[in-house]
Amino acid sequence: MNLQTGIDAPRLEIRNLRKRFGNRQVVDDVSLSVKPGQVTCLLGPSGCGKSTTLRMIAGVDMQDSGEIYVDGNLICDTLFRIPPERRQIGLMFQDFALFPHMSVADNVAFGLRGATADKRARVEELLAKVNLSWAIDKYPHVLSGGEQQRVALARALAPRPRIMLMDEPFSGLDNRLRDGIRDETLAVLKEEDTAVLLVTHEPEEAMRMADEIALMRDGKIVQQGAPYNIYNAPVDKQAVAFFSDINVIRSRSNGALTDTPFGQFLTPGFQDGEAVEVVIRPQHIKLDFDREGRGPLPTPTDGVAARGKVKRARFMGNESLVEFVMEHDDSELHVTVPNVFLPKPDTPLWLTIRRDRCFVFRAEV
Repeated sequence: MNLQTGIDAPRLEIRNLRKRFGNRQVVDDVSLSVKPGQVTCLLGPSGCGKSTTLRMIAGVDMQDSGEIYVDGNLICDTLFRIPPERRQIGLMFQDFALFPHMSVADNVAFGLRGATADKRARVEELLAKVNLSWAIDKYPHVLSGGEQQRVALARALAPRPRIMLMDEPFSGLDNRLRDGIRDETLAVLKEEDTAVLLVTHEPEEAMRMADEIALMRDGKIVQQGAPYNIYNAPVDKQAVAFFSDINVIRSRSNGALTDTPFGQFLTPGFQDGEAVEVVIRPQHIKLDFDREGRGPLPTPTDGVAARGKVKRARFMGNESLVEFVMEHDDSELHVTVPNVFLPKPDTPLWLTIRRDRCFVFRAEV
C-alpha cells in the first residue's frame, strides 16, 4: 500500500507505535517521519524507549500497535510484516560487530549480492569515502576504534539502504576522536542521501548532527523540531534541564504577573496564587560590576538586580562556574562566566538575568 509519493514524501514514517514489556509501557504512541538525506535524532535519557523504537523499525521487535512505512509503503503493522532483511534498512550499533576472521573488504562486502567485480567496486568506493582505502586487505584487529567504526559504516551503507538506524554508534569512541568521526559519518550519510534515525542520550551529539530532534521521555515524544527551536523554546522545565544546567526561581502568579527578586514576569493564563517557576540557564545570568552605590535599579532589558554572596568559584576550562547564595531568601544560583573569574567566598555582587532567555512554567507537582 503506497500512501505518499513525490519529492517531499518521507523516506521513513512511523505512526502511533506502542510497545509494552510486562506492566511497563516502554513506547507509547510514538509518531515521526524522516525524509531522504535528513538526520533525525531520538534524544532522551536511558530507558525512555529510544532503542526499542529503533528495534521495532528494524523488525527485531514487533510493535503492539502502530504502523511503519518506507517510501509510503507499509512494511509492518500488527497483521502484515516484511522481514527485517527485506526492509532496506541499515543498522549501526555501539558494538561495531565486525567479523574478526574476515578482511576489511570482506566485512564491507558481507551483505552484497551480485558479481564479484561489482562487489569489489562498491567496497572500494565506500572505503574511499571513509578514507580507509589503505586498509582494504587488513583485518579489524589492526585498526583503531575510530577506524573500525568507519568500516562498520561502510558495511552498513554497502547495500544502499534507504534508511540508516544508528543506536549510540559513537559512545564507545575516545572523546578526542568522537567529533571528527561524527562529522565524517554525517558527510558520508548525506552524500548517500540516506534517511537517518540516530538514537542518543547526549544533547551535544544531537545538536551537532541532527536536522531535527525528537525529545523522548517515558516512552513518549514530548517535543519535536529543529535543534535551535528545541533548545530555545523548550516545552517544559525538564526539557530545559536536559540540555544544560538550570536555575529555578520560584514564585506565585498574581493578576497575570509574577513577582521575583529580579522584577516582574508576565504569566498570562495562570490562576492567581498558582505556583510558578522561572527557569534560566547559568550562562544567561549577568554580573553587574558597576551597580555598587546604585542599588537594585531596573534596566530595560535585564530587569531588577538582586544581590548575592559568592559561595564557591571554580575554573572549568573555557569558563568559570560561580555559585551564589542570594541575600533575599538564601537560595542558590549558579552563574557561568567566560574565561577565568574566581572571586573569593563571601564577595557580594549584583546579579541580573537575561529576561529574553528566561522560561516561565507552571511549577511541577
